[in-house]
Amino acid sequence: MALALDSPTLLLYTEHGSLLPKNAPPRTRRRTPDFSRDEILDTARNMFAIQGYDGVTIRKIASEIGCSPGTIYLHFAGKAEIFETLCEETFSKLSERLTAIARDDDDPVECLRRGCRAYISFGLEHQSHYLVTFVMARKSAIMQDVGADRPNIAAAGMRCFENLHRMVKRCADGGQLRVNNADEVSQVIWTSLHGLVSLLITHCRFPFVEQSRLIERQLDVIVEGIRARP
Repeated sequence: MALALDSPTLLLYTEHGSLLPKNAPPRTRRRTPDFSRDEILDTARNMFAIQGYDGVTIRKIASEIGCSPGTIYLHFAGKAEIFETLCEETFSKLSERLTAIARDDDDPVECLRRGCRAYISFGLEHQSHYLVTFVMARKSAIMQDVGADRPNIAAAGMRCFENLHRMVKRCADGGQLRVNNADEVSQVIWTSLHGLVSLLITHCRFPFVEQSRLIERQLDVIVEGIRARP
């Protein structure tokens, strides 16, 4: 049925060739959703933790978020840069916690115990962060020779360790350690803490006692094992 030329519903062609009623509101152009850098990092972190570094691609990250791969490249040069940024941010967050404790003027041994507990708590509270940075990273091709190829990650990691080392050295300087070697003791403590956190996060099939008891007993073993005898 033909419409009169003065009909209020006269159809007009848009610039794209489609038809709109003359009195219809103007059509707005569709915008590409804005995806923040943090949203990309959060999504990538969870994917890396589950699928591993090699199993994740920029296209997969974009699909999970609901954007185009080009959107990811507006924020990052590629998958390697995303991975590196995740590791740096995790080390920085952990370092903030340990730095505050290392600067405390409380009893050195008590500070060390608190620092160890803070390390464990951080890993259990941020499991994807810990897995990507401390566990999976060491297995990835990107992290081979990390000190030469990824100096930012290496520097951020060493800042965390230096905080632990500072706590141990205060104990050593105060004559409170059985072994007066801060390097050796710091490395022993870190490997012990890392082992516990990794086992609890990966849910290995072992009948552990209640978690808080296990953690406090390990701290007892660490602290009393290095404390100087009267």
